[in-house]
Amino acid sequence: MGTNYYTVKKGVEEMDSEAFWASRGSEDNLHIGKSSAGWCFSLHIIPELNIHDLPGWVPYLLDQDRLIVDEYRQVVTYEQMLAIITDRKSNRTCTWTREMYDKNYAEPGPNNLARHSLGHGCTRQGAGSWDCIEGEFS
Repeated sequence: MGTNYYTVKKGVEEMDSEAFWASRGSEDNLHIGKSSAGWCFSLHIIPELNIHDLPGWVPYLLDQDRLIVDEYRQVVTYEQMLAIITDRKSNRTCTWTREMYDKNYAEPGPNNLARHSLGHGCTRQGAGSWDCIEGEFS
């Protein structure tokens, strides 16, 4: 279970649910990534928009004509979004076995978090508590 985050053109967040979800993937409604408990943030990369890492997201996150929203369409500030991505930690030590890491294509990460292993959609591990992930998210 996790929470997905989007940057949307102003007004998109007010669309009815069907229209909001139908707009996902367009430049009007871009998926930033997913926050899942115990994991580094899954930062969605979009190479066709030159978004390969966190710096590629900054112009979209700071765009005055856009909002950052979670999947419930609650507005999130730029500062809050950066903290969600870069200041992740778990107060509990991860007790996964090597088999559990392998099964989840993961490895031990910073701050007691699991981190995505390179490959299987992970193109880069961020300098902090995020991983760069390509492809579709659910």
